[in-house]
Amino acid sequence: MITEKEVMFTDQDIRQMENHGLTQDQVIGQIERIKSGMVYSNLVEAATINHGILKLNKNEIQQFVNLYNEKLEGLNVVKFVPASGAATRMFKFIFQFLKEYNDDQERLSHYLKNHKNFWVFVNGLEKLPFFDQIVNKISNYSQLEIEEKYIAFVKVMLNEDGLNYSNYPKGLLPFHKYKDEVLTAFHEHLLESTLYASPNDIAKLHFTISEGHTDKFQKELDRIQDKVENQTGTKFNVSFSYQSKSTDTIAIKSNNELFRTPEGKLLFRPAGHGALLGNLNALDADIIFIKNIDNIVVLDQNKKQSDYKKLLAGVLLDAQEKAFNYLNELDKESVSEQKLLEIAMFLTHRMHVKLNDEFDDFPLTEKVVYLHRKLNRPIRVCGMVKNEGEPGGGPFWVKDAEGHVSLQIVEFAQINVEDKAQKEIVKNATHFNPTDLVCGTKDYKGNKFNLHDYVDHKAAFITIKSQNGTDIKALELPGLWNGSMADWNSVFVEIPLSTFNPVKTVNDLLKPAHQVL
Repeated sequence: MITEKEVMFTDQDIRQMENHGLTQDQVIGQIERIKSGMVYSNLVEAATINHGILKLNKNEIQQFVNLYNEKLEGLNVVKFVPASGAATRMFKFIFQFLKEYNDDQERLSHYLKNHKNFWVFVNGLEKLPFFDQIVNKISNYSQLEIEEKYIAFVKVMLNEDGLNYSNYPKGLLPFHKYKDEVLTAFHEHLLESTLYASPNDIAKLHFTISEGHTDKFQKELDRIQDKVENQTGTKFNVSFSYQSKSTDTIAIKSNNELFRTPEGKLLFRPAGHGALLGNLNALDADIIFIKNIDNIVVLDQNKKQSDYKKLLAGVLLDAQEKAFNYLNELDKESVSEQKLLEIAMFLTHRMHVKLNDEFDDFPLTEKVVYLHRKLNRPIRVCGMVKNEGEPGGGPFWVKDAEGHVSLQIVEFAQINVEDKAQKEIVKNATHFNPTDLVCGTKDYKGNKFNLHDYVDHKAAFITIKSQNGTDIKALELPGLWNGSMADWNSVFVEIPLSTFNPVKTVNDLLKPAHQVL
């Protein structure tokens, strides 16, 4: 290996690695993982209602909501919001318009007929939360021809000498227009936290952001904090963290050679949302809500949906209380066979843990150790939404290399759809993952788990990208709610589709969930 290192890396390379907080061994490990290719998940079957997904009736939902409400004031609650992403991809089809449309050679009506996304966009311009802000920057907007209006609008929206929205962090884009003001997604998350995550009228929120956006987020917080606190009667404790450079991963060419920039440097890239595990691990809270920055609706609709956050938290508290009681039982000098059977049934039916086939034959002392190890893990309760469109990533029963079957959230990229059997399982999936989680990251003695101990490192993603016209292979760490939580105890609960309203393109802002009625 020493020889390989000396041949592979220059002194400049080594300094570059050290600046990223990486060692040569780590980088070589990344290269070997990329070379070995994607390790696909081995799907056994889709998780469905009563077989991995809990479906609750109205009375049961209310019981769990009530449980959370009763316990809330005594809990340390944090809302964790991954907010690192730039808004660039939201405007992809508009950049395409600027690149392709030529008003000298093509009638606008023809372009709109062949580009539905752009047709939807221009027909909804006045409903966009930033419409007035853009139009006010365009002189004589009302006198312009229709084509001129559209071109002027998108240029002001996207160009660097305009509002430059495509280079904004998504969390700071205007998302919703109310009667008197326009609110960013960041602003809306503060308001939402008051509905279910503000014990004793104190809301703690943690946003993971790009380091270069710190000043922008802090400026927005300074602008709105006093107003929102007065409006809601809630004090906000808002913190930020960054995706650590030490989680960056090296990229190599498609022929497995090192990729170098024109300056001769290695290329290190951010390693996906799985790189945020360290940020999550640093939080000290009794329960942690996780929700993406762009999945936020207008306040009136949020008020209707907040009970489903409380539902997930109530399910977590109930499962956690039972697990902690059982763990304390297992710590006693003697435990009856009947109690061990009860604990095994809880793990199997409530936590969806598949026990070892030989469990019944284990000696009593070995059963105690085995059950303790299975129970004493972080717990997550995840909302699952009915899949009413094309099936993709979501909840599945998965078999690992040792033959153990467990309940997992699997991204579409982790599935080998060339395999007919795997493709059929995906086709029969009934639910998908909207990234709506509540996490318990402390053990029964009140100690924080080290979340890095519960990762399936084989669940990394190998992606193909283009860099300066060259195809490269890049490594993404196991997804935060995928492989990074593979060894957690998981409970999946069906929640309504109305709770899932992400903004993936600018047109999503035109949907009812993002419009004030």
